[in-house]
Amino acid sequence: MVTCAVVGLPSEPPRVAYAVGRRAGGAVARNKVRRRLRAATRAHARELEPGRAYLVGIVGAQVSEPYSALSSSLEAALRALREESS
Repeated sequence: MVTCAVVGLPSEPPRVAYAVGRRAGGAVARNKVRRRLRAATRAHARELEPGRAYLVGIVGAQVSEPYSALSSSLEAALRALREESS
């Protein structure tokens, strides 16, 4: 999972964008991956800091991973970003 954050104004809500390349498959497969990433992001919304913009990207083999694996990868990436910024 590739995740990065950009600092903005603390008064703004967190923003999230998703990057799923063509290597993930056709449009249907990419949209499915995006939906799963959005669901995982909602599940870990408490990890998102106000005023930050996040870019969540998926890497090769992660396309076929189950939701639980994607969710735990996203949670670990968000925690690492949070610790890095502290």
